Order: sequence, then structure tokens, then C-alpha cells
Amino acid sequence: MNRALKDIRLIGNLSNRSAYSYSDEDVKKIFRALQRELELARSRFGDGESSGSGDFKL
Repeated sequence: MNRALKDIRLIGNLSNRSAYSYSDEDVKKIFRALQRELELARSRFGDGESSGSGDFKL
């Protein structure tokens, strides 16, 4: 859990515009993918339903 939280915090480093270039649409895609994975993980705790997902790509 601590590693997951640390990794999520590190995602914030991607917001540094002097090191990375991205569009508003890229940001939306990143957070949609994160939200989707969180919802899948949550559902596995509740109803046992799981569906695999692929790697995220911009």
C-alpha cells in the first residue's frame, strides 16, 4: 500500500512542464486510466468480479 501511494505521488512529478510536454487531453487520459484501475481494484474487494486490463499508453 505504501508503495502504491508513493508511486501515485511520483505521478505528480509529470506535471513539471519544463521536463515534460503534454496536452490537457493527455492529462484526462492519465487520470481516466488511473480511475479505471482504482475502480477495478475496488470491485475486486466487493463482489469478487475482476477483469484484466492492458497497460496504459498515451
